[in-house]
Amino acid sequence: MGSATTQALATTIAELKAAKVSDLTVARELFTAAREIAESAQLSGALSSWGAPAAARAQVARTVFAGFGATSVQLVASAVSQRWSSTEDLIAGIEELAIRAAAIGAPDADIEGELFQIARTVAANPELELALGSRLGDASAKGALIEKLFSGQTSEATTLIASQLVQQPRERRVRALLNRALDLVADERGRTVATVRVAAAPDAAQQQRLAEALRARYGSDVTVNVVVDPEVLGGMRVEIGDDVIDGTVSSRINDLRQRLAG
Repeated sequence: MGSATTQALATTIAELKAAKVSDLTVARELFTAAREIAESAQLSGALSSWGAPAAARAQVARTVFAGFGATSVQLVASAVSQRWSSTEDLIAGIEELAIRAAAIGAPDADIEGELFQIARTVAANPELELALGSRLGDASAKGALIEKLFSGQTSEATTLIASQLVQQPRERRVRALLNRALDLVADERGRTVATVRVAAAPDAAQQQRLAEALRARYGSDVTVNVVVDPEVLGGMRVEIGDDVIDGTVSSRINDLRQRLAG
């Protein structure tokens, strides 16, 4: 991420936090804006013409998206008035605003946990992953497939995020899209995401104790996503960002084998 994008993203996120987002309307409109900009070379060119005055770019956005609510129009206009490192960064930035807006608009929804479960479902079903990731498939059909499979199982906010992301992959893998969204939602809520691999699922009390221990270690609330993996044998492997805490029996056995092999 270039320095221009870093500054532009920080400015637009700050504006989102200051806005009064109370439902998913802003998120829906921002997703639509990101998709329309990505699909139109003429529009994306006009909005990312850094040689043009920022006010002129903002006015184009206000005109094109005049049908949106006032908050969405202001956020898009603000985004395009910033200088980004590339057009792709501008589009990704508006998409990030949409994900964060969904997190703000549905504060009680377990979006992180639900996105994790969707990602796991996709990973376990190669045919589904192929259908969602194919460049040949109709974008709206992919979104409809997500809605059909997960509506009723996940919150409206989670279904919105997942269905929108699969419609605009922009050369990104489906699981990468979902995992990035999960991290952004957690960040918006001031939390860290931990993936825990165990041989058997912990009960609620064990999971709570683990979350508290990780919070004490990392200094922030932690969302714990559990993966049951028979190869673990016993113990657990905790992954938080680039950190890995491997206390599994299988890991200790492998270490022992390496030592014996000398």
